[in-house]
Amino acid sequence: MKKEFNVTGMTCNHCVASIENGLNELAGVEKVKVNLKKGKATVKYDETNVSSNQIVNKIKEVGYEAEVI
Repeated sequence: MKKEFNVTGMTCNHCVASIENGLNELAGVEKVKVNLKKGKATVKYDETNVSSNQIVNKIKEVGYEAEVI
C-alpha cells in the first residue's frame, strides 16, 4: 500500500532525513520519500505489518506533526 501524509514543522533537509530514518525503522515500511517544499511524505508499506496510524505516530515521535491525506 502507498499513502501520502501531510507533515508540518519541517524546515530543512535535516528534518527530511529525521523523518525518513525514523520511518525506515518501522517493520513493514518499504519506501519513504519526504518532500520538504510540499510538506508531504509518501510511504510505501505492508499494511499487514504496520498501520497508517503507526506511521503518523512515528513522525510525531521524531518531532513533527502529521496526518493521513
